[in-house]
Amino acid sequence: MSKYIATRAIRGSNALVTEAEFMLQKALNEKGPDAKVEFPNTAYYLPLTLGMMGLEVETLGQLNDVLEHARKLLHPVPSSRRWTPYLGETLDAGMATLLAAEAIEAIRYVYGLQPEPFPGFQLAGGTAFFGANGSTGEKGLENHLNGPIDDIQLRSWGIQLVDGRMPGFAAIVGAAKSNEVAVKIVRELQKRNILTFLCGNVNGRSIIDQLVEEGVELGYDTYTVPFGRDTLSAIYALGFAVRSALTFGGMKGGQARDILLYNRERVFAFVLALGEVDDLKYAAAAGAINFGFPVIADTVIPEILPTGITKYEHVVSMPFNEIEGNDDFERAERLVQKCIEVRGVKVKIADVPVPVPYGSAFEGEVVRKADMRIEFGGKHSRCFEYLQMVPLDEVVDGKVEIVGPGFEQVASQGSMDLGIVVQVAGRQMQTDFEPVLERQIHYFINGASGIQHIGQRDIAWIRVSNAAAEKGFNLEHFGKILHARFKTDFGAIVDKVQVTIFTVPEKIQEWLAVAREAFDFRNKRLADLTDNKVEEFYSCTLCQSFAPDHVCVVSPERLGLCGAYNWLDCKASFSINPTGPNQPIKLGKLIDPIKGYWTGTNDYAKVGSHGQVQEVAMYSIMENPMTACGCFECIVMLIPEVNGVMVVSREDTSMTPAGMTFSTLAGIAGGGLQTPGVMGVGKFYLVSPKFISADGGFKRVVWMSSNLKETMAEEFKAVAIREGDPDLIEKIADERSAATVEDLMVFLEEHNHPALVMEAMF
Repeated sequence: MSKYIATRAIRGSNALVTEAEFMLQKALNEKGPDAKVEFPNTAYYLPLTLGMMGLEVETLGQLNDVLEHARKLLHPVPSSRRWTPYLGETLDAGMATLLAAEAIEAIRYVYGLQPEPFPGFQLAGGTAFFGANGSTGEKGLENHLNGPIDDIQLRSWGIQLVDGRMPGFAAIVGAAKSNEVAVKIVRELQKRNILTFLCGNVNGRSIIDQLVEEGVELGYDTYTVPFGRDTLSAIYALGFAVRSALTFGGMKGGQARDILLYNRERVFAFVLALGEVDDLKYAAAAGAINFGFPVIADTVIPEILPTGITKYEHVVSMPFNEIEGNDDFERAERLVQKCIEVRGVKVKIADVPVPVPYGSAFEGEVVRKADMRIEFGGKHSRCFEYLQMVPLDEVVDGKVEIVGPGFEQVASQGSMDLGIVVQVAGRQMQTDFEPVLERQIHYFINGASGIQHIGQRDIAWIRVSNAAAEKGFNLEHFGKILHARFKTDFGAIVDKVQVTIFTVPEKIQEWLAVAREAFDFRNKRLADLTDNKVEEFYSCTLCQSFAPDHVCVVSPERLGLCGAYNWLDCKASFSINPTGPNQPIKLGKLIDPIKGYWTGTNDYAKVGSHGQVQEVAMYSIMENPMTACGCFECIVMLIPEVNGVMVVSREDTSMTPAGMTFSTLAGIAGGGLQTPGVMGVGKFYLVSPKFISADGGFKRVVWMSSNLKETMAEEFKAVAIREGDPDLIEKIADERSAATVEDLMVFLEEHNHPALVMEAMF
C-alpha cells in the first residue's frame, strides 16, 4: 500500500469531515434540527448513508449521527517515521469521505444550492442541452446541472444495465488536457455505451465546462450526466451504485458489506481522474475503492496493486503525455481502453460504417428544428419502414439501393417522403421473427449521432442533423447501419440482409400498401397467439445479472415486466442463442387453469430462482405472484379497503392512495421478492385478457396513474368494451381525483365502480 496515497487520502478525509461538521453546526443554528433533508425523487433518503448505516435521514438533526460515525472512521495522518500497511485506514478514510460528502450535499439542498447552478444550461425532459452557439433546449429546468439520479431514471435504465447494452459506468473527475481530448474521451465511452458521470475540476475548470463549450449534448438520454463542478458531487455516482444494489439486488439499508460486494461483482464501474489529484480526490478515490471500483489517473501518481478489494488493480497511473499514440486523440482512446481493461468491463461494439459516432448512448439524442438538415415523416411528409423475410436466392447480402433522389437538393430544414424496406433471408429465419427484427430498426438507426428516430411501421419519423449531414451522412448510411447491425446482432438467424430506400412517391405508395397488408396480418396473428395455443413458455433471466434470484416467465399473453421482451422476442432470442437467458419452458401437466399453474412453470421457478420461489401463479396477484427485479414499467398493488388494485406508472411521482410513491412501492415489489398483493408488470400486460384474471381481471383496477390513462387511451377503451363496461376507464380514479383511500372510496362510490360489488379478493 502506498504511504503517499494513504497520507493524502487520510488528510483529505479528516479535512472534509471537519468541514462537514462546521457546515452542519451552522445549518442547525440557522435552519434548526427539524429542517427537512432529502435528495429529490428518490425513496432511498440519502442513499449512501442508508446503505452503509441503515439510517433514514430526513432532518438536519439526524446528520449528527452520520458525521459522528464518519469521525469514528478517521485515523491519524501516517507518521513520517513509521511504515504500516495503511490499506484498512485508507479505506476507512474513504468511507468517511463519502458520508461527509453526502451530508454536505444534503445541507446544500437545504440552502437551495443543489443541483448546482450553471448559467445557460438546461435540463429538458431529464436531458441537459447546450448548443455550440449557446442555444438551449425548448423546455425544462434551466441554469442547473443534474444533481442525483432520480429513481425513475435508474429503473428506466434497468433493462439496459441487465441486458448488457449499458455494460458499466464511469465517473470522470477533473478536467482533460484540452477540450478536444475531453470530447474524445466521452465519445469513446459513448461508443461503448458506458454511462458517464461528470464532476470535479482542476484549478476551477471542469470537464463539464469543456464539453459545454464544444456543444456536446449532456444528460440522461446521451449517457453523460453532469453532477457538479466540484469533487463532492462524485457522491451522486456512488449513491447510484448503492441504489443499484437496493433496487435490483433486493438488499436493505445497513447491509454495508453485502452492498459493497454486490457492486464489486455486479456493477462494472471505474473512476477516471483527469488532471492534478489533490487530497480530496485521493480521499474520494479511496471511497470508490471500497466499492471495488478502480481509479485510473492521467497523471503521475503512486499505484496500488491488487489486494482483493477490487477485481484487478486499485489505482493505475497512466500519464497522458506518455501514452503511446500518434496524437492526443489516439492517446485519449487508449486511456479509455485502459480503464475498461482494468475494471474488466465487457464491451460489445458493432462495426458500423458511418461517418458519425455510433452507439446506444446516442439513441436518446434529440434533433431540434433549428439544428435539423432534413426530416422524413412527422407533420409534413410520409415515412415508413418494413422488414420482410424472403428466400435466400432473392437477397444480395450487403446491397443498399437508393430508388430516387437523395436529400442534398432539399432546402435546409425541409422534408421529404421516405420508405425503408429491409429484406432478410436465413435458414433459421421464421416469419414470426419479422416484427421482432423490424422493431430493432428504431434502435439501430437511433444509434447514429445526430440522427433522431421516433415511431415504427407507417408512422416512423426521422430527423438528420446539420452536423451529421456536414460529416457526410446520407440515405445510403441508413442501409449500411441496418445491414451491419442485423448481421452482428441476429447473425444466428439472418444470413443475408438487403436494404432498399425509396424516395420516389409512386414506389413509396406501392410498398406502403404491401407493408400495411403485412402489418394487418401480423396484428391478427398476434391476437390469435394465446397461452392455451402453445406448448411452451419462455424464461427470461437477463435481470439475474442484478437480481440473482428473480426470473420472468413470459407467455404469449404476459410479456416481461420490463416491457421489452414478449413471447416472440424470447423465441427469437432462443433461436439466436440457445444457451442464452431465454429458455423454453415445457408446460407439462396443467394444475390450475384459473390461477395459471403448470408442473413445468413451477419446476422452472424453483430452479431459476435457486430455490427461493417454489411456485408461481401466472394469472394471480394474490397467490404466488411473479417476482420482479426493479426495471418494471408499472406496479400493481392491492388496496384492500376498496377490494381492488391500483396501477402506478414508473413515471408517476405523485402520492398514491397506499400512502407511498412509486419509488417506495418499488422496494416492496422488486429485488426478486415474492409478495402477495404486489407485483411489477410491463404496461401492456394490463390490456391482456390474462391480467390478474384469477382475481377478477381488469375490473379490479380502481386507481391508475393519469399518464397511463392518456398514453394508452385507445388500448384501455378496447379493454373496457371487452370487459362489458364501455365506461370503465371513467370509473377508475387517478392522482388528480384521489390521493387517499378515503378519497378513493368516495370516488368509486360516486362512479359505481364494479370492484365494490365483486367477490372479496382475500
